[in-house]
Amino acid sequence: MYQYDDYDHQMLADRVAQFRDQTDRYLNGKISDAEFLPLRLQNGLYIQRLAPMLRIAIPYGLLSSRQVRKLAFIARHYDKGYGHFTTRQNIQFNWLELQDVPDILAHLAEVEMHAIQTSGNCIRNTTTDQFAGVAVDELEDSRAYCEIIRQWSTFHPEFAYLPRKFKIAVCGTKDDQAATQLHDIGVYLAKNQAEEVGFRVLAGGGLGRTPVIGQEVFEFVEKKHLLTALEAILRVYNRHGRRDNKYKARIKILVKETGIVEFRDQVHAEWERIKDGPQTLSEEEMERCKSFFVDPSYLDIEDNPNELVKALDANILFNSWHKQNVSPHKNSGYAIVTICLKETGIAPGDVTNTQLDYIADLADEFSFSEVRVTHHQNLVFADVEQSNLYRFWQKLKDKSLASMNLGLLTDMICCPGGDFCALANAKSIPIAESIQREFENIEELEELGELRINISGCMNACGHHHVGNIGILGVDKKGEEFYQVSLGGSSRNEASLGKIIGPSFAQEEIPVVLRKIVAVYREKKEADESFLETYKRVGIDPFKEKVYAKAD
Repeated sequence: MYQYDDYDHQMLADRVAQFRDQTDRYLNGKISDAEFLPLRLQNGLYIQRLAPMLRIAIPYGLLSSRQVRKLAFIARHYDKGYGHFTTRQNIQFNWLELQDVPDILAHLAEVEMHAIQTSGNCIRNTTTDQFAGVAVDELEDSRAYCEIIRQWSTFHPEFAYLPRKFKIAVCGTKDDQAATQLHDIGVYLAKNQAEEVGFRVLAGGGLGRTPVIGQEVFEFVEKKHLLTALEAILRVYNRHGRRDNKYKARIKILVKETGIVEFRDQVHAEWERIKDGPQTLSEEEMERCKSFFVDPSYLDIEDNPNELVKALDANILFNSWHKQNVSPHKNSGYAIVTICLKETGIAPGDVTNTQLDYIADLADEFSFSEVRVTHHQNLVFADVEQSNLYRFWQKLKDKSLASMNLGLLTDMICCPGGDFCALANAKSIPIAESIQREFENIEELEELGELRINISGCMNACGHHHVGNIGILGVDKKGEEFYQVSLGGSSRNEASLGKIIGPSFAQEEIPVVLRKIVAVYREKKEADESFLETYKRVGIDPFKEKVYAKAD
């Protein structure tokens, strides 16, 4: 992973000292709320419903065990003993005291972490596939290019005050697990007709009040022109994006109102002016960034060792966990393990300080001291020897980290909702728990197969409800919390936006509604069809009829 140099360390130290002074002046009444607002947002600090929330950047979701231990320390000493992993591969602490935040930032700087550009109208944390560098179906490791984008975008003077927040995702794997098409800019590694690897670039994706799937702006960009292509898109957006209405300020609105053809023409015209300028990437610079992501010292070992085969045959629970949570690795004898942070009764994405310390220990013992955060609010150990999988699973069970529902109905994306967020119309976490309790039977979950549920507490769509196979949105009806249900969304390679099935439901009705939706899927599915495949074939009407049918 990327290692800070002396400049990076000094820059972070200066930033912490600056914010400490700003916080002291605010607490002493020398800075108004309005004056402090942009200062705290530049440091990832929000004032939520009940307490300040700090969002900490985890670039492309990659953490060292040392950094994980520091997060455990912060959770233990400054929060209520836990943190919350987000869909942008970051972590949030929701119960902080304002006067402690400068100290927390100083602790983060000790382990090369920060909260810079995790909020505000700037370029946010660049995300990628959690299997980058180890995936079997990978065209090329995307992390080096994420790091290039991170260094280019951090403190970029031209894009420090954009019309609205801006999110970029990069994907180098065949199976897109980074929701790349739902970003302001989505970057896919791709090959041209000459078999050269470069980038296909989309723009104008996003969720929120107006969900849109990104559209192609560059069919193919040479590697050296990656930053100039991104810069051209951002310049057009910065020039023409609306600042008079925050609900129409995202690039997706500009692309929609301008039209993709005209928008593309403007971007390419800007690109021609800058493509061979100082932002052009040299081979030396690309190799420098790639040098931070070299393979660890893998052993020369065979796939499916006897220890693993025997354990799979002897233990049905381990076998089920292995089938659901273990993925193929590019190197023989190794496996990718995903820890599903979706235990019943626990808010999706939450992890305790004790678990964080334990996860750091496991990373040291089993996976070259690294952990990754996923778009679905789970954690990945990318380099586990297959011969160690059974022992690894046993240790996960000791700290309630061996949930085997990865990718299944109860592996939900869920925003903090009305329990924390001042913007929310309704609570999200109780809805998630009611669904988890309704569908506790692991055999039933396995029989249903892959089925993604996404829950948001408001139209800002932090829970990505638009692209859930089943999406649930909290809405306000005359001061009461209700929930709107949509079907057919997906954030994968063939991204799609869900359709609302009809009028909203009270909180207590949601588990019953899901039962009816699942019943239709069981009735209509053919052979090994997934829920999404069945929905695409039969359409929304059978589900709507079942859900709203009057009882006899």
